[in-house]
Amino acid sequence: MWNETNNQLTRDFQFADFSEAFAFLTRVALAAEKMDHHPTIENTYNKVTLRLSTHDAGNTVTEKDRKLAAAIDKIGA
Repeated sequence: MWNETNNQLTRDFQFADFSEAFAFLTRVALAAEKMDHHPTIENTYNKVTLRLSTHDAGNTVTEKDRKLAAAIDKIGA
């Protein structure tokens, strides 16, 4: 579930191992590139945190962020 705080959508994901986390991030990167909208990514072993905000809209949450979040949800399902 995405949380909206500090003008960002944030979500944590956990996987069985680093390889699964990295594979997920690869799919996220492809979707983000296609949408020309890129998340802030933190990855430590099997844990991934993604943060979304629109920089050119003053670092606020916009419809672009919500669309990317929905795409990421599908990838993580």
